Amino acid sequence: MELEIQLSSEENKKQRPKDEELVFGKFFTDHMFLMEFKDEKWGVPRIIPYQPFQMDPACCVFHYGQEIFEGMKAYRHPDNSIHLFRPFENAKRFNLSAERMSMAQINKDLFVKAIIELIRVDNLWVPSAPGTTLYIRPTMIASEVFLGVHPSLEYYFYVILSPVGPYFKGGFRPIKACIENELIRTAPGGTGEAKAGGNYAASLFAMNNAMNKDCSQVIWLDAIEKRYIEEATAMNIMFVINNEIFTPVADGTILKGITRKSVLELARVLGYKTNEVQIDVNDLVNHIEQGSCTEAFFVGTAAIITPIGSISYQEKEYTINDFQVGKITQRFYDELTGIQFGKIHDRFNWMVKII
Repeated sequence: MELEIQLSSEENKKQRPKDEELVFGKFFTDHMFLMEFKDEKWGVPRIIPYQPFQMDPACCVFHYGQEIFEGMKAYRHPDNSIHLFRPFENAKRFNLSAERMSMAQINKDLFVKAIIELIRVDNLWVPSAPGTTLYIRPTMIASEVFLGVHPSLEYYFYVILSPVGPYFKGGFRPIKACIENELIRTAPGGTGEAKAGGNYAASLFAMNNAMNKDCSQVIWLDAIEKRYIEEATAMNIMFVINNEIFTPVADGTILKGITRKSVLELARVLGYKTNEVQIDVNDLVNHIEQGSCTEAFFVGTAAIITPIGSISYQEKEYTINDFQVGKITQRFYDELTGIQFGKIHDRFNWMVKII
């Protein structure tokens, strides 16, 4: 199916922010991708000027939360070329989310092509300063007009682009995290594995409480025993215990992060033993107190890798590695971002060149 392109007029184009002005998620490019599902098929894929939707107040997404999204990035390399990081992994996960939320499937090649062509149109928006990237947000929402609890028969699939600076204002440095031991985010059999907006909405109350305690992220426990570490509000989590890498097993309640997968693959190549297991919170704090847990870090598309300086649990704060970036965390960060930004050889063939 041919992709239609409608370019924004010069007078309607936005003023691009300077790289040093970039924050996360505030600025958006001149164009967007849009495709509509109706009568059991997808319509014409289009690139159009960035614009608001005009939607009926009874659209399904507003009442029943049928919505999924992805988070991706495009990177400008030293030779000025632009690359995507493992986009077909995002396409695969997008369809898994769609299946769980009873939504329409997207052809994976079309998913990636839409993103590539959109970035080509808005390629001047891809920043080049250290730590800056073009964030990509593919989204599907239920657009059918009705009231009644059943899956929508109509959808919008769209992609918007946002030039961004670091996810955390301080960039790559340790942050504080709080373990939530009362509220839950997801449960077995729920939608935790899907990248759906409702999962994030369920985390906001605890996240506000954590921020009031000077914590930047909430770490969630399992819903049944409230004993096992799962993931953070916006990222997966990893620990270095006795020089081995430990991360919670992705068994349906947490997101199968693409950065998580990549760090595990990288770790094995670098010679570290990896363990995807249940992590008992009580065992974890004992490891921290005894010094056998020497590092902890979050992993995710938005921040890539974020060191954890301390973890608060049941009113006690446990400091990790004297609130300093650990050597293993630093190595993963340098290796992964080196590949993404084209500064070191991509031994995994993860990057896809756009321009």
